[in-house]
Amino acid sequence: MRILVLLLLTLAGAGASAACPSSLDFTVRPLLGKEPVRLCDEYAGKVVLAVNTASKCGFTPQYEGLEALYRELGPRGLVVLGFPSNDFGGQEPGTAEEIGKFCRSTYGVQFPMFEKTVVHGDAAHPFYKHLIDATGKSPKWNFYKYLIDRDGKVVRVFSSMTSPDSGKLRDAIEALL
Repeated sequence: MRILVLLLLTLAGAGASAACPSSLDFTVRPLLGKEPVRLCDEYAGKVVLAVNTASKCGFTPQYEGLEALYRELGPRGLVVLGFPSNDFGGQEPGTAEEIGKFCRSTYGVQFPMFEKTVVHGDAAHPFYKHLIDATGKSPKWNFYKYLIDRDGKVVRVFSSMTSPDSGKLRDAIEALL
């Protein structure tokens, strides 16, 4: 009987891993946390908007709109994931603590934020390499947005010029919710 229980637990664990969509099968470190997070464990089954962010960019006010999307549509299954990056113009020079404090105090950011991440080129984090491979589009600047559906398919890319309150972005998210 004990062997049967162990076999069933093993199979259940294998099934859980197999159910993880490849676009979320990555581990990242939270901006202010020490324990890595497996994206699949936290966000599988949700609509994900992954955004590379920066605190000293002309697009930085988009934090406000991203937070508004997260608060409004989060209860229906949207999650916004922020990945601070210093890749473009050195516009995210701060420490994790400085970035976190800035985002919270200036824009009230509550959506999940992760450690500073390289988002393009050969050194890009594997999560971003996957997004780029899936879409054929690499971030051109800060606040580039990748939309992932509930099944884990990367379905759309939005440039930095697309604000979080744009009809085009909102319509795409609404269609997935």
